[in-house]
Amino acid sequence: MTTEDDRSLWSQAVGGSAHAFGVLFDRHAKAVYNHCFRLTASWAEAEDHLQATFLLAWRKKGQVVRLERESALPWLLTVATNVVRNEQRSLSRRLKNLRRLDEERAVPDHADMVAERLDDQQRMKELLKAVEKLPRNEREALALCVWAGVSYEDAAIVFGIAAVSVRARVSKAKAKLQQQHVLVHTGEDR
Repeated sequence: MTTEDDRSLWSQAVGGSAHAFGVLFDRHAKAVYNHCFRLTASWAEAEDHLQATFLLAWRKKGQVVRLERESALPWLLTVATNVVRNEQRSLSRRLKNLRRLDEERAVPDHADMVAERLDDQQRMKELLKAVEKLPRNEREALALCVWAGVSYEDAAIVFGIAAVSVRARVSKAKAKLQQQHVLVHTGEDR
């Protein structure tokens, strides 16, 4: 494993180094994967979104990407959030179109999931129901700082606000969830 910082690796990737991009993937894939799970409550969807995130990052390597504090993780988590959001909007449109056709199409789940993963997914779905009631800015601050472990300072850069404002958003989100008797962290990272 290389000790080069993300900025240097990203610069090499922009120059066409698949190896440097692979090191960035190895360094941040687990965090992006868990972030996607926490946004979808599905390990299978998280895997798909992880792949889509890094595919999009590879495609954007020729564009100017602003890395803060020598880390690509806040930018990758933002890309992942947008990938998930776009997929959810696309899915919503497809479901509306299917309803218009007035056809019932059951999609069987053929995955042989272990009980632990099913429990994680159920708890995450319940948590997401509560989190969806929060204002968007609080949801995003909670996802980045609590679930993905991004510092308040790095999240502040991503959101374009002061770190104290990010801290306030996270605090408000936690307080609202505690009023509903909802635990903020569920499941373990995989």
